[in-house]
Amino acid sequence: MTGVAVLGTGIMGAPMAANLLAAGLPVRVWNRTREKAQPLEAAGAVVAGTPAEAVDGADVVITMLSDAGAVHDAVSAAAPGLRAGQVWAQMSTVGVGGVTRLAELAAAHGLTFVDAPVQGTRQPAEQGTLIILAAGPGQARQALEPVFAALGQRTLWLDEDGASGAGSRLKMATVSFGISLTAVVAESLALARGLGVDPELVREVIVGGPMDSAYFQVKSRAILDGSFEPSFTVRNAEKDTGLIVEAGREAGVRLDVVAAARERFRRADAQGHGDEDMSATYFASFD
Repeated sequence: MTGVAVLGTGIMGAPMAANLLAAGLPVRVWNRTREKAQPLEAAGAVVAGTPAEAVDGADVVITMLSDAGAVHDAVSAAAPGLRAGQVWAQMSTVGVGGVTRLAELAAAHGLTFVDAPVQGTRQPAEQGTLIILAAGPGQARQALEPVFAALGQRTLWLDEDGASGAGSRLKMATVSFGISLTAVVAESLALARGLGVDPELVREVIVGGPMDSAYFQVKSRAILDGSFEPSFTVRNAEKDTGLIVEAGREAGVRLDVVAAARERFRRADAQGHGDEDMSATYFASFD
């Protein structure tokens, strides 16, 4: 059976590890804050004290961490337990530039590098319905088949070369949509409030009409209910908007809406909402 090491058991990594365990795969987990990994022990995971201990003997290494720097640090620390030929599925959102740096690290350790960020937040991670945007060599796919089947509803294989960053490039475009739409929903409801209109009426107009979407319904309901349990945090959204704007700049594409959304997330973070769901960008509309 395919043994899997999961480095990073936060909002996304923990449910992903749980789904791997539910699929019957042997799983070792590591997290910088051990307490976040500990609950997985009851489900059958081995909680490792170090990244090197986690990856030792694994067929597949998954990284699901906050950014490229955190991923680089974790895999570098794992070096004593790595072996040439291990498949490294890098599933964090690290941006286009981050992929190059991490692919170089993989090559230095003889790892088979797969760029495989996911589309989806906590709920799809819990349900095993993520969409995996993958680029990597054909020989890695057999090892990853049971892993990706446990984590996602489908996998899009985009390129044979993980270092191409094809997965991360597509992720920049898709996450741009979700993050920008969240800011638009929040701003619309805030404007209604500012104009003395019941924001619930905004939902009444949109729901069931041509502008409706499941995403609008979820985010608008969370804002109006004041329920900001994180599915994807303000701080992570701020980080990702930076990666998106950088990718656009390098491609010669102006991303005015994402840049404006980034400023909103910065304000919401400064107001103390950084660890709340990104729908808390709503508060950035008010002093």
